[in-house]
Amino acid sequence: MSEYRVKDLVLVPNLLSAARVPLALAFPLAAGNAAQALGILGFAGLTDVLDGWAARKLGQATPVGALVDGVADKVFAASVLGTLVATRMLTPVAALLLATRELGELPLAVRVLTSRRARLTEIDRKANRLGKVATVLEFATVLAVVANVRGKNALLAATAVCGAAAAATYWLREIRAVHHERTGARSRRSATSPAKPPLPLRVLEAALPPPSSRAPSPVSAPI
Repeated sequence: MSEYRVKDLVLVPNLLSAARVPLALAFPLAAGNAAQALGILGFAGLTDVLDGWAARKLGQATPVGALVDGVADKVFAASVLGTLVATRMLTPVAALLLATRELGELPLAVRVLTSRRARLTEIDRKANRLGKVATVLEFATVLAVVANVRGKNALLAATAVCGAAAAATYWLREIRAVHHERTGARSRRSATSPAKPPLPLRVLEAALPPPSSRAPSPVSAPI
């Protein structure tokens, strides 16, 4: 059973993940200065690498950490994309394509935050390999947009495709976990409940009168 404990919020990997929230607040203020904007993006990318490394190195991988990491990613991405659209460095359509993975994962994150049953479901919600590749492409695309380099449109297309694939794998993982949980629950119920007789036997028993109303069988008198 997955445990979401408040005390896990102060673990080193989770603090590194949470650091992306103040960076998200700072990015709009630095958008007019390319060097500062690139510095914030670089620092955010560094925290995204270090939180996973610290969780593995310190043995502090927790369900809370996976949740904080995902939420921090989405807050930072929303701030960056909103700023780039507001400053007309990205069109709204391009921003939606860049946010494909976040938009695909958003219902899953809302489900975990609002449903106790979802939080209790036994599932590893850490980013998988495809999700990590999508994150790298997102950062590379934003860097290319801010620095106004060639090839940013190709990076944008690759990010959208990879992001959609990553979101699909997360949905599939969640659906499998829910199915496994329900199958296990049915198996436990069937193991504790008495077994039913076969259907033909149940039909025959329903057709026969109760034992008390049946006529006694004739007994042959002794000769």
